[in-house]
Amino acid sequence: MSEEFGKEFWEERYRGHTTAHGRRPNVQLVTEAGDLAPGTALDAGCGEGADAVWLASRGWRVTAVDIAGTALRRAREHAETLGPAVASRIEWVEADLTSWTPTGDHFDLVSTHYVHPAASRDALFRRLAAAVAPGGTLLVVGHHPSAPQPHVSHAAAPEVHFTAEDVAAGLDPDRWDIAVADARTRSVTAHDGHEITLRDAVLRARRRLDGNS
Repeated sequence: MSEEFGKEFWEERYRGHTTAHGRRPNVQLVTEAGDLAPGTALDAGCGEGADAVWLASRGWRVTAVDIAGTALRRAREHAETLGPAVASRIEWVEADLTSWTPTGDHFDLVSTHYVHPAASRDALFRRLAAAVAPGGTLLVVGHHPSAPQPHVSHAAAPEVHFTAEDVAAGLDPDRWDIAVADARTRSVTAHDGHEITLRDAVLRARRRLDGNS
C-alpha cells in the first residue's frame, strides 16, 4: 500500500489530468455541508481543490491538505482566479495524510472524500475525527464496496472500499451522534464522455459538545 498510493503515484496521476479536472465540488459535500454555518474546515486529501474552493466561497476558512504538489498548484491557481475573497480563505498544505496530524479539537468541519491512505485507514479516520471541535461535523465519503468501479484503476484495491457503518463503528458513541450513514449513487462523466453511475459510502457525524449533549 505505501508504494501504491505514495507521493509519486499521485503526482503522476495529476500530471495526467487537464487543468479543468475537478473544478466542481463533490455532490455529497454540497448535500451534507450546504446548510452548515461557515467556520473552520479541514479538507483532507483536497486534490485540485474544488471542495476547498466551494467551502471558501461560502465563507469557510479552509485548511486544504494533499500529498501532491501538482494538485495543490492547480488548486491554488484556480482559487486565485476567483479573487482574494476566496483565495485568502484557503491555506494549502502539502503533506502525507499517512503521517500528518491535524490540530486536535479545532475544526468545525472535517471533510475527506475518496481518501487512499498508504497505511491504516482506520488510524487516519481516528486522527481526522480527533480534529473536529466540539459541536463540529465529520464528513467521510468513500467508494462503497458494493459497486465495482473498473474505470478508476486505483479504486480496484479492496482497501479503498468501505461502508459508512465501517466508519461509524470507529466513533465513540458517547461523543458522537451519527446524522447520516448511507450508500448513495451519483452520476459522473468518464474520460470517454459516457455517463456512468458510481456508489458512495457517506458518513456525517456531529461531535457532541460534551459527553451528554
